[in-house]
Parts: sequence; C-alpha cells; structure tokens
Amino acid sequence: MEWIDAATAAERLGVKPATLYAYVSRGVLQRRHGDDGRRSLFSAEEIERLARRGRPRSQPPELVIESAVTSLGVDRPYYRGIDALELATTSGFETVAEWLWTGDPGVLHGARRSQSAAPRGLGSGMERAGSGGADTGSEAVRPDAGVVAWRCEPGALRAAVTAQRGLPDDLLPLDRLQVITTVLGASDSLRYQLDPASVAGTGRRLIAGLVDALPELSEPQGDSIAERLWSRLCPHPAPPALLDAVKAALVLLADHELAASTLAARVAASAKADPYAVVLTGLGVLGGPLHGGASYGAERLLAEIVEPGQAARAIAERVRRGERIPGFGHSIYKNGDGRGGLLLDLVKEAAPGHERIAAGTAVLEEMRRRRLPERNVDFALAILAAVSGMVSGAGEAIFAVARVAGWLAHAMEEYERGTLLRLRASYTGPPVRGA
Repeated sequence: MEWIDAATAAERLGVKPATLYAYVSRGVLQRRHGDDGRRSLFSAEEIERLARRGRPRSQPPELVIESAVTSLGVDRPYYRGIDALELATTSGFETVAEWLWTGDPGVLHGARRSQSAAPRGLGSGMERAGSGGADTGSEAVRPDAGVVAWRCEPGALRAAVTAQRGLPDDLLPLDRLQVITTVLGASDSLRYQLDPASVAGTGRRLIAGLVDALPELSEPQGDSIAERLWSRLCPHPAPPALLDAVKAALVLLADHELAASTLAARVAASAKADPYAVVLTGLGVLGGPLHGGASYGAERLLAEIVEPGQAARAIAERVRRGERIPGFGHSIYKNGDGRGGLLLDLVKEAAPGHERIAAGTAVLEEMRRRRLPERNVDFALAILAAVSGMVSGAGEAIFAVARVAGWLAHAMEEYERGTLLRLRASYTGPPVRGA
C-alpha cells in the first residue's frame, strides 16, 4: 500500500491540511504516523476514493483552528516541532515558555536572546525581567541555567496576598490562582497592550505573581519558577531529584494543542480579551474533573489506598458506581500518555521504594488486569504530589501554572488573526415558528 504525506493528500483533495485532520477526527479518513512519530501519513488509495466521491457532507463541519504552537504525536506533544519529552529533560520551564511565545531558536540553543519578547516597563517604573535560554545541544545542561528570574512588582504581590485574607485555610491552590490573576490584572496598566512582546512580558509577570502570591510553606531554594512553586506547595525542602521532576512536569504541561481550556482561552482572545481575562477563562475550564482537575481526583484515589492491597477494592468500587477512574484514559493517546510515563520514571528514580509509589503501582496493575485505559499525566502528577508530601490540589496548581504559558502562546495567535471565533450550533429543538 502506498502512503502519502499530509501536504500531498490535502493537495489531491483540494482542501487545507486543517480540513484533512478534521476528516480524520470524524472518521472519514484513517491515518498512521511515520517512523519519526511526527509526520501523518495517509493511504493514497483512500485519498483517491474520497477525491472521486467528493467532500463529505454527512456531518456538520468541525471547528478547525490553524496553529503553529503545538502538534500532537502518537503519545506526546511537540512544541513548535520539538519533542516536549526531550525539552522536559534539557530545558527549564521559563526557557520553554519563551520558546512557545517566540519560536526563536536562540531561546533554546543559547546562541542569542530573543528580542521579540523583550521586557516591558511597569506602571511603577520597574522593568519586567526577560528570560534567557539553556543550551540544548548534545551535552546535558542544568534545565534552568542562564535564566533570569521572573518577578512581579512588590506592590501588586502585596495586593494579591491581601485579597486572599479571609479565605479558608484549606482552599485549594487552583481557587487561589483565580483570585491572584484577577488582582494582578487589575493592577496592570499595560494589560490591554496585545502585541507579542507585551503579552510575553505579561506572561512573565503573571506566572511569577501566581507563584509568589501563594502562601509560602517553606523557604525557596532558588529563583526558578519550579523552585518557588515547590515552596508554595510543600512544607519540606525539595530533594534535588524530586525538584527536577517538578521542573519536568511544568514543561510537559505547558501546552497541549486545543485542549478544552486552551480552546476557551482562544475564544476569549479572539474577542480581544486581555491576557489576564484569557488566563481566567482557561483556569475556569481547567478545574473540571475531565481536564486538569483529574489530578486532584487521582490524589484522592491514592489517599484511599493506605497499602497496595487496597488498590483492587478502590478500583472495583468506582467501576461498580460507573465512575471514571481519575488519571486514566486520554482522548488523544489511546495507547498511553508519554508525558505520564516520563514523569513517573523521574519520580521513581527520585524516591525508589516509596510507599506512595508502591500504591500507585498497585493501581496501575489493577487497571491493566481489568484491561481498563492506560494512565495519563494526571496520574503521574498525583504520585509526584503524594511522594513529595505536597498540599491537597498541588497537581492542579502545577498544571495551571504551566498551562498559562500555552494559553498565552495561543492568545498571541488569536490577537494576530484579528477575527472572532464564532461556532455554530446544529439546532435540534422544536420547529421554528414564523420563520
């Protein structure tokens, strides 16, 4: 059988590549991935049959958005063409965020600094720190090497901290992040500047503020976002290997194409909502149990399993109630989520023999015994939080802080497009009278 690439298939059908992938999602076409895991290949015979038959019209067209930010492979995302799993072990979160925002190769390779995302001034007269990058060549490098610390100005931080007074002490971090975002947005006189450099500057300020305005539980061990976030989620100092796992998690979760929260964020950006409103929109969707909130559900599942022998009962009870097992299954990665695999491996290497890893392994074995879906990155996040002794909801917080980078990268594309995303409904209600 002859296989052709996406560009050739789209040209033969007379459609855009985005339409070609819409045919795949609707089951009109089948595809397979090339040996490199990146290229999509199509049966030349199937394309020819479809070309003779004409474009399918049996279903309403799906919304397809062209984007240069992230491509999804067989089991992992690629950020502007680069394997996210590779980036997770060679580059820090700040560097990867800059790569998502600018697409400047110098951000990753250290040959030059990106000028398109230069810092912008604050209303207080302070400057927003930019970010450099770490060399990701053949030699292993420290993931956060050469990165200038991102900061939010003290006055805005104080306001964000004050706004949380009176909130319950056991409030989940994700709920606090929404309050913090609102306050930081209200204090930014440059929030409506939507050019790429300004949005990148907002991103640095916002991510730094989201982390630094959370209650401090331990002393930060460095200036990176990962180190500062650890001190807000865990009352104990970070063992270096577990901190590396947190750094990797931030990179792995920085973007994931048009996930539900990202689609919502893009719709907001298409209406010219400012970056803080875009992030608030994303945070509101991310907390759902079918999205970023799945890690919180997986945390609760692990908390029920005091020792590995209890895993079978915990899974059985959820299956009996017809509940989804949190942290398992993925709408894209049917045979396993590579992000979860890498993160689990890092946690196991960091804390071999830990009782929470044993409990997680028992859950994995029980799910496989029942031939239920494979684990995803949310389950790995839950194990990372449990092994590290983090507060409840820590996985959601890591997910949210990381995904701000992706939301703003997609927002930049919508600001540049300049047209409103307007979906249409397929009406199924009573007949319209008087039409």
